[in-house]
Amino acid sequence: MENQGIGLAEALGLPFVVKRVRFRFPWSLFAPRIPENVPAKLAAGSSAITPPWPRILIGTGRQSIPVSIAVKKLSGGRTFTVQTQAPRFRLDAFDLVVPPLHDNVEGPNVFPVIGAPHRISDAALARARNEFAARFAGLPLPRVAVLIGGNSKAHRLSDVRAATIAQQLSALAHGGASLMVTLSRRTPESAARIIRTALQDTSAFVWDGTGANPYIGLLAHADAILVTEDSVAMMTEAAATGAPVHLITLDGGKPKFDSFKAELIRRGIARPFTGALEHWNYAPLRETARIAAKIREEARL
Repeated sequence: MENQGIGLAEALGLPFVVKRVRFRFPWSLFAPRIPENVPAKLAAGSSAITPPWPRILIGTGRQSIPVSIAVKKLSGGRTFTVQTQAPRFRLDAFDLVVPPLHDNVEGPNVFPVIGAPHRISDAALARARNEFAARFAGLPLPRVAVLIGGNSKAHRLSDVRAATIAQQLSALAHGGASLMVTLSRRTPESAARIIRTALQDTSAFVWDGTGANPYIGLLAHADAILVTEDSVAMMTEAAATGAPVHLITLDGGKPKFDSFKAELIRRGIARPFTGALEHWNYAPLRETARIAAKIREEARL
C-alpha cells in the first residue's frame, strides 16, 4: 500500500515524506471513525503528525483516514487530501478519491482507475534495467519474469496448484526460456518449495530474498511476464511495462478480481496463461501518471 502513495508522489514530482501511522488500543478498533485530537491517539512508533502541514496529503489504508481528515482541519483547509483505494467512508471527507474501477465507487470527487497506483514508470524501468544489467541483460531470450503471489482473502495457492505451475515453469525453462522468478511473503512455504525444487536443475533465477530486491529489475528486463491473479498491484505493475502479461490462475476468486482481469484482457494487455508463451503488443497501462495529472488540475499546482 505504501508504494501506491510513493508512486503518486514521485509522479507529481514534488518533495515528499512518508508517514506511517497506526492507532493505539482502543482507538484502533474505531478507525476510521476517530473523534478529535487524532494525533494524540497514535500508537508508539507512528510518525509524528505536526506542522508544517503539506500542500498535498496522499492517504492509503483505513488507519490513514482519520489523519487525513485531521490534517485537512488543522491546515485550515489548505491541504489537498487524496485517498487511494475504496475508503469505505464518506467520500466528501476527501478532496479526491482514487479507487480501482472494479470497486464501483461513484461520486463527484471520485476518479476511478484501472488497478492501483504504483512506482513503475519509464524512468524507474530504465534505472532498474541499468542496475540489474549484469544479472539479467545477458540471459538468453526470451527472458520471462515470473511473479508468484500466494494466499489472500480471495485466493489460495495450494500444493496441487503449485505443482501444476512448477511443471509449466520447468517446461518453459527446459524449452529455452530464461526464467526470472520472485516469490511473495504470501507464498506458502510448501508451494515455494515445490516451485524451487522443480527449477533447481534449470538455469532459472529464483530470488532467495538476499541482496537488493530485483522485482523492478525483473520487470525491466522481461520479454514476457507471468503473474498470479491474487495481487491487483502485481498485475497492474506488470501491465505498465508493455511486455505481454500472462495471468496464472489460483484457487478461489472474487467477482471484483474477475472484473479487473477481464478489463486487462479486454484492453489486450493480458491473457490467461496456458503453459505456453505468447507474444502481442499493447500500450503500457500508466494510470499513475493520469492520476497525478488529475491531482495537479484539482489542486491547481
